[in-house]
Amino acid sequence: MKPILSLFLLISPTWVSSEPSITTSLQNGIRTTHQSGELIWEDNFDFLDFDKWEHEITMSGGGNWEFQVYWNNRSNSYCQDSKLLIKPQLTSDRFGEEMVRNGGLFDLWGGQPGDLCTSPGFFGCERISNGANIINPISSARLRTSNSFAFTYGKVEVDAKLPEGDWLWPAIWMLPLKQEYGLWPTSGEIGL
Repeated sequence: MKPILSLFLLISPTWVSSEPSITTSLQNGIRTTHQSGELIWEDNFDFLDFDKWEHEITMSGGGNWEFQVYWNNRSNSYCQDSKLLIKPQLTSDRFGEEMVRNGGLFDLWGGQPGDLCTSPGFFGCERISNGANIINPISSARLRTSNSFAFTYGKVEVDAKLPEGDWLWPAIWMLPLKQEYGLWPTSGEIGL
């Protein structure tokens, strides 16, 4: 039975090696060779496995000036019924309206429990709310496997249910492990 994820950003990746007949993967720093058709990585989301997944913690907007704060918080990302659920919320629900609109320095460099900023570019780790500028009004989650899994050649299967609606931009991306040709998007991406 294939795993299915639901709600706001749903991914259920299963990587299976295919052409050419031999491929390699990098899992937690260990390079392994695989035969064509061999299952080399999967997650059924019985729980949120932090040996596989890492949360991005940033306000940088993902290069597109998205207006959410991404963090590692179980109110935004959790597993339930073998599904990964990513649920956006108002940032003011966690920190109060005053902090979002006029609270001064908002620091993701470890200022909040469990937070340690992962993407400092584009004001990703510190923002100031002062009435004229506000803190990103939505909190959500972005998860990645870049520090735990990568592969060369293969077939990827993803079962996902993604929402539709105004201001929603759910995405599943495969990005290169190394930025050999420069920063995104010059080194490429595959989006689902």
